[in-house]
Amino acid sequence: MQEPLTLPAPAKLNLMLHITGRRADGYHNLQTVFQLLDRGDTLSFTLRTDGALTLSPDIKGVSFDNNLIVRAARLLQKAGNCELGADIALDKQLPMGGGIGGGSSNAATSLVGLNHLWRCGLNVDQLAELGRQLGADVPVFVRGHSAWAEGVGEHLQPLQLPESWFLVLTPACHVSTAEIFCHKRLTRDTPIIKVAAFFEGDSQNDCQPLVRELYPEVDFALTWLSQYSDSRMTGTGASVFASFESEVAAQAVLDKTPDELSGFLAKGVNLSPLQQLI
Repeated sequence: MQEPLTLPAPAKLNLMLHITGRRADGYHNLQTVFQLLDRGDTLSFTLRTDGALTLSPDIKGVSFDNNLIVRAARLLQKAGNCELGADIALDKQLPMGGGIGGGSSNAATSLVGLNHLWRCGLNVDQLAELGRQLGADVPVFVRGHSAWAEGVGEHLQPLQLPESWFLVLTPACHVSTAEIFCHKRLTRDTPIIKVAAFFEGDSQNDCQPLVRELYPEVDFALTWLSQYSDSRMTGTGASVFASFESEVAAQAVLDKTPDELSGFLAKGVNLSPLQQLI
């Protein structure tokens, strides 16, 4: 029996998120910094010759056909004119709906891994374009480098970021990305900045004030974490994070985390663990 191809699907943080305008198609123009982490989910792919796809285990609240892993696989089958299939197993470690890219990263790892397993021969630009059709955050995981992003997140410029230790906390709530981006009180006119301004500290998350107002659980998490380091929300939440100079310092805070918050430690990396294996 063939050994499965087992690959990581790393998490990400948005170190900043500026909304610079709303487009005619209803999407928003953004400026953000994607920080990849050394922690995430794991996917295993076993080749099938009959073209069928299976995914285990079932994910509560997500149908098979709507799962980004399955959608990515089907998209690649079509783009690569591929008649092969796969049994896919997901070891889910990242919280869903936290703004740390779990679903997008799963999709990206599926594209990259199955392109290798099926010998489709698509290059990284082609895979990133397929990823863009699945979600704005997917291309950064396909390309596999921490990055500055603009547009709706598709224009990427690799960045070398300090490899800090992060504590990521997730309250027991789910923030609707669609609700936040459609909300009339969302800030949508933040001035465009240069990358240098970000490194000089000119950044914030434009979604954070609104989410704090609408979701008291997120407000609590940010307030609690701010006692120990500058805290910020990633994406539209619900997860929040803070950076620390060492794993020991981050662990000391994690050990004090209130019961109503779940958390994990991760190191920021510039090159994705996925790219180091493929």
